[in-house]
Amino acid sequence: MSLRERLQTALKEAMKAKAADRLSTLRLINAAIKDRDIASRGEGGPEMVGDEAILAIMGKMVKQRHESARAYEEGGRLELAEKELAEISVIEDFLPRQLTAEEVEIAIKAAIAEAGATSIRDMGKVMAVLKGKYTGQMDFGTVGPKVKDLLA
Repeated sequence: MSLRERLQTALKEAMKAKAADRLSTLRLINAAIKDRDIASRGEGGPEMVGDEAILAIMGKMVKQRHESARAYEEGGRLELAEKELAEISVIEDFLPRQLTAEEVEIAIKAAIAEAGATSIRDMGKVMAVLKGKYTGQMDFGTVGPKVKDLLA
C-alpha cells in the first residue's frame, strides 16, 4: 500500500471516529500533497508525486511544526505549542522510523564511501546519497554539519 493510500485510509478512519484533531492534520497533509501534485504538473512532471516526494513534504511539515512549537513555548503560548506537537505525532505516524545518532553516523560514513568523497567539495554528492536513501529518516539540517566535519 502506497503512502498516499495509507493517508487516505487514515483520513476515512478519522472521519468515522470523529477524531477532529487527527482529521484536521490529515487534511493539511493531503492539501500539501495536492499542492505539490499541481506544481509537478505545471513543471511537466508526473500527474501525482511519488512516496519520496510525500515523505519530503511530511518531513518539512514536521520541521515547521517543531519551529512553531518552540516559538510558542518561548512566547508562553503552551496550548498552541501542544497543538503543534500533537500534529507532529500524527504526521510521524506515516514517516519511517527516525535513525538514532549512531545509525546516522554509520549512514554518513557509508555515504562518504559510496560517493568517493575526499574533501568538503564533495559534500553535495554525499548529501545526495543520504537524501536518496534516508528521506524522512533523518534531519538533514543536523546531518549537514556532521558531514562537513567528517570531510574536513
